[in-house]
Amino acid sequence: MNLTNNKSYVFFWLASTISYFGTYITTLALQVLVVVNLEGSTVDVGWINSSRWLPYVLLGLVAGVIIDRVSRRNILVLTDLGRGILLVAICLLALFDGIHVGILMIIMILFGTMSLFNDAASQSIVPQLVPRRLLLPAYARLEQSAAVAETSGPAAAGLLVSVITAPFAILVNAASYLFSGLVMAFIKHQPMQEKASNERIVELVKEGLRWVYRHPFLSTLALNTHVWFLFNSMLGTVLVTYALTELGFSASTLGLVMTSAGIGAVIGTTLSTRVSKRFGIGRSITYARLLYAPAVLFMVLAPSTDDGNLSIQTFLLIGFGQLFYGFALGIEGPIEMGYRQTITPAHLHGRMNATMRSINRSMIVIGAPLGGLIADVYGFRTALGVVITGLAVVGVWFVFSPMRAARMDDTTDVSN
Repeated sequence: MNLTNNKSYVFFWLASTISYFGTYITTLALQVLVVVNLEGSTVDVGWINSSRWLPYVLLGLVAGVIIDRVSRRNILVLTDLGRGILLVAICLLALFDGIHVGILMIIMILFGTMSLFNDAASQSIVPQLVPRRLLLPAYARLEQSAAVAETSGPAAAGLLVSVITAPFAILVNAASYLFSGLVMAFIKHQPMQEKASNERIVELVKEGLRWVYRHPFLSTLALNTHVWFLFNSMLGTVLVTYALTELGFSASTLGLVMTSAGIGAVIGTTLSTRVSKRFGIGRSITYARLLYAPAVLFMVLAPSTDDGNLSIQTFLLIGFGQLFYGFALGIEGPIEMGYRQTITPAHLHGRMNATMRSINRSMIVIGAPLGGLIADVYGFRTALGVVITGLAVVGVWFVFSPMRAARMDDTTDVSN
């Protein structure tokens, strides 16, 4: 069997792809809604973004327990439909002048809660749809869709917002989630054999934590990835303001050059399966993580403008940096995801994914404001220098870690 003959996987891939594009529309449309329609400030935008990620910090570990006990398909259907309804509510409230930042924060907390469960179920259901030997190409195809959405989604979002306004652009994404939920309902998967257990939620959470942080390879991958998210979130906070205020980018040219990250990701995901076969799981991820610091260095080397005009050299250096950064993401994403699912017992998939994802997102909550603070106090290039140093440490750490020797057949009992 191959992926194209697996109808359930095709349905899952189709629904996921539509959601990826819708997510980019909402990300931009919400910011425009806050700034333009609600006449909000940058601080207001920050509060909205924080509300989106707060459930990952508070509920991530508990979500993993629930995912391991219920049908993952049902979770996907209900959360997609729920997110669609919440976005419809935002559109209607905006059209009838019934929305403000406080209400929007409450809605985004609910939206983030549903996204938390959806993300964990989405990552954990793939092993129930395809055989083990197809896990890596299955995740690679999903990453390719995400990369294409990253490349073209922002441009489509900008067009929609300018033509039909932010509230109706959000309504378009609501339709994408509703459609995704309906498609997910057609998935036929092989649920795991549930383990009879009377354990309390605390004990089940501890079991998931023990699996992630006592496994000789997965623990290194998890901790290294947490630190990577910290510095990646700092980069995301600093780069946009740096490009707009010091490098001479306009919003449109910045959006154009940042699509190169999506192009790099498409190339990386296309090659990821071949790279893993050529170099192995551990070394492939290691090589990818060594690329991030040089990619940011390209961006730091971009000369500032004195006259406010963007130079070709600056455009190319930022573009190359984005391309290599996206390429590294594309290479390691499917490999890492396939490895995590393969070595983890089926009854722990939900807890493993939710544990790693929730703590990764907690790093964003810390790193994003920290990057902005360093940039405000010490300047953009200093902040980016901290990012380069941190990403370099992440790469070197991986080189000298046991994870470099990781293979798909790694198995370890960490239950005691």
